[in-house]
Amino acid sequence: MALLDKVPLSIALLLALTLGLAPFVPEPHLVEKIRMLVNGRLVRPIDIFDFAMHLAPWLLLAAKLVRMATTR
Repeated sequence: MALLDKVPLSIALLLALTLGLAPFVPEPHLVEKIRMLVNGRLVRPIDIFDFAMHLAPWLLLAAKLVRMATTR
């Protein structure tokens, strides 16, 4: 948890909004991967890896926000 405390909230937010959503056109990549998951088409290993890489910044942001809420 000490490592999570060292990550500034602004950096976690910046990572989520840039890396988590890139590329932005024609639609955010994470949205495309979530749509594939819902439709049952997220089966190729490269797509699963790509989904995990675009989801990771959002998980970091969520963990940071939960940590901040529980330690106050």
